[in-house]
Amino acid sequence: MSIYRTLPLRLPLLIALLYAPVSHAAETLVDPGYGPNPTLPEVTSSVIPTVNIANAKGWPLGSAPSPAAGLAVNAYATGLDHPRWLYVLPNGDLLVAESNTPANTDKPSGFIGTIKGFFMGMAMKRAGAGVVSPNRIILLRDTNGDGTAETRSVFLSGLNSPFGMALVGNDLYVANTDAVMRFKYTSGETEITTPGTKVADLPAGEINHHWTKNILASPDGKLLYATVGSNSNVAENGIEAEDGRAAIMEIDINSGKSRVFATGLRNPNGMGWEPKTGALWTAVNERDELGNNLVPDYITSVKDGGFYGWPYSYYGQKVDIRVKPQRPDLVATALVPDYAMGSHTASLGLTFNESTLLPAKYLGGAFVGQHGSWNRKPASGYKVVFVPFTNGKPDGMPQDVLTGFLNADGEARGRPVGVTIDRKGALLVADDVGNVVWRVAPATP
Repeated sequence: MSIYRTLPLRLPLLIALLYAPVSHAAETLVDPGYGPNPTLPEVTSSVIPTVNIANAKGWPLGSAPSPAAGLAVNAYATGLDHPRWLYVLPNGDLLVAESNTPANTDKPSGFIGTIKGFFMGMAMKRAGAGVVSPNRIILLRDTNGDGTAETRSVFLSGLNSPFGMALVGNDLYVANTDAVMRFKYTSGETEITTPGTKVADLPAGEINHHWTKNILASPDGKLLYATVGSNSNVAENGIEAEDGRAAIMEIDINSGKSRVFATGLRNPNGMGWEPKTGALWTAVNERDELGNNLVPDYITSVKDGGFYGWPYSYYGQKVDIRVKPQRPDLVATALVPDYAMGSHTASLGLTFNESTLLPAKYLGGAFVGQHGSWNRKPASGYKVVFVPFTNGKPDGMPQDVLTGFLNADGEARGRPVGVTIDRKGALLVADDVGNVVWRVAPATP
């Protein structure tokens, strides 16, 4: 019997799964997908995927996430509108991209796709991702140095689902979902009203499944690197819909010309330059619906011309049989990521710490913001972790830095996204469900 004929029988189950409360009972499925050499289990797949949505609840008054020993956390700013990404200007001002999915995009095709898209849309609303995109960047300023922003202003408005930001000289670059824009910037100003100019187009269109586009400037300021996520989970919209996607692009700032730097990266988000080696690193969200413990999200160094498997294989050359037609020629070249971050953790934010403000064990490693799972039971992610590095390579297992984003009932009080280091050396975390920017500093000065 075909899936089309059995779908009406499955719809009540889909609805039940969608509205079932999050449960942690009797689930002892420990995820081995962490570290430089993760253990990958056999594939377990079904027509109806695991759906375990943490309902967006928000933070009760006076509450906050739980920091690791030796650290303290406070709200740098509250009452924001879906803050996703952060960027610290040289004078210490913090830019916050308030953003969400572009309107009228990511429309599923086909009967099955339409039904699945409908239920996933409802699920994402429950998870706090159903808000209209504010399409702006907010400037926060800590005027007295107490670790809390005293002033805020709308720095840029009228954008198109903005995400990544980068300052090069007196030019501020902003990655909208469909293009990189350039704006003239003067240090200390709290608003930019002059129109920007387009530097380069970015893949978007009517589907635009992974809409977030991050950017990072090269150390010499001549190039921008832009992340572009895939247009599907595993090419179910057709490989032609993936043209220029699941990739990191390299953009020449002066000419606007771009080229593909690396491919096969399902949904890269955070990027950073590793301090010891100068290598480009990124955080990548891997595919869903292969089971609780597949496939691990990861952070990895990115090689020029490298292919990282998506959609044909995962974690090197492990073939995903769902993809038709297969490409054994590409699979044979697929690179193994450097470090697994756990399955379905939605590891988004990535920043390297070169500050000595935080305890010494955090020096030189990477902080990673894990937005949290929807396709795993029990839930995974929903925290900020630290990955220690030695001589430019990850060394050891992830360490919890900020937890408590899920309450005892499995509801999401917050969900961490972008992470960065402020001018004093503290860790800043964007929380798009709590609508807060958290600041993590030593417990004692």
